[in-house]
Amino acid sequence: MKRQLPKRRDLAPLLTFKKPTLSPKERRLAAALTIDDLRRIAKRRTPKAAFDYTDGAADGEVSLARAREAFGDVQFNPAILRDVSHVDTSREVLGGRVALPFGIAPTGFTRMMQAEGEIAGATAARDAGIPFSLSTMGTTSIEDVAAANPVSGGGRNWFQLYMWKDRDRSMALVDRAAKAGFDTLLVTVDVPVAGARLRDVRNGMTIPPTLTPRTVANAIPRPAWWLNFLTTEPLAFASLDSWSGTVADLLDTMFDPTVTYEDLAWIRDQWPGKVSVKGVQSVADARRLADVGVDAIVLSNHGGRQLDRAPVPFHLLPEVVREVGNDLEVHLDTGIMSGQDIVAALAHGARFTLIGRAYLYGLMAGGRDGVDRTIEILQGQVERTMRLLGVSTLDELEPGHVTQLRRLAPM
Repeated sequence: MKRQLPKRRDLAPLLTFKKPTLSPKERRLAAALTIDDLRRIAKRRTPKAAFDYTDGAADGEVSLARAREAFGDVQFNPAILRDVSHVDTSREVLGGRVALPFGIAPTGFTRMMQAEGEIAGATAARDAGIPFSLSTMGTTSIEDVAAANPVSGGGRNWFQLYMWKDRDRSMALVDRAAKAGFDTLLVTVDVPVAGARLRDVRNGMTIPPTLTPRTVANAIPRPAWWLNFLTTEPLAFASLDSWSGTVADLLDTMFDPTVTYEDLAWIRDQWPGKVSVKGVQSVADARRLADVGVDAIVLSNHGGRQLDRAPVPFHLLPEVVREVGNDLEVHLDTGIMSGQDIVAALAHGARFTLIGRAYLYGLMAGGRDGVDRTIEILQGQVERTMRLLGVSTLDELEPGHVTQLRRLAPM
């Protein structure tokens, strides 16, 4: 084999060097290729009590593990020789166009995870063209979220409602959300009492965080979190004056275990926009809600944070869609950690999905930039999975694209 010395002009294209990134945050977010990568960064940068509040679930955390396992047990069935040079990830959801088939779920105590909190989520949602959901237990006011993600700029905000024992106070929040231009009311119905979130109990999780020798020691390698926490507006609830007990005590004090279908019908009549019911876990309840006349339901077991060993929403999805899919929109959350999970849910008939932990991992990893990275990762995975399946629009996804390899089957 004849050899020769390489010429300089031949070497030049082979020896291009990557331009260094000076910002540590930019470097770590660019290196995050999956939501699991963001989770690992978040865990390093966030005190244990705040991270575990996001990461944990109820009792033995079986529901959460099963939900994620269900998505892992999906087999995709691709079609070949399709033109997928362009894919369209947009669709109509609850009366408006969304650019992507997922939105940001309502999460409580969000500014405790990272000081930018709900504003980071709302502005990221605004720029991505997806809805942002504000929790009753949010730490940014209804009006501030509306200002950050204005309807005039094409923004869509949804308000998540827990019915309190003080009904007047609950409906005052609903009235504020309507006046602020929120277009959808997410009525959450799976919290008559708080679930047994054992990580929070073990961590002594309180609002504001309780300082103990253990929490101080845990905070030492996380100075950025404490700097942000101590130098920004004190943590407070948008819908509550103050609280000095545990999270579970707060939930049990506030939430009303007497809420019924009649109350839901009454709430629906008070709200001028769309109504979605979050926390549906049976076909029978889905059917009854369709008869009540709500616009959508969210199949959800609260991210595994309420009743442990509850039904897996993804497993319920096909039967619920067959039963009520022509009467209302069926949305889904719990266990979503990738764009592949989202595509699998859409193929099984979900109109839309919501992300909670995935968004918070990005927030803890890098504030607003981290939320942008979460959306970017999921968008890329959705688009790539669609192309590999041979579909160019969301409406082309169908049950035949997915086979559920079940480990669990009723006896």
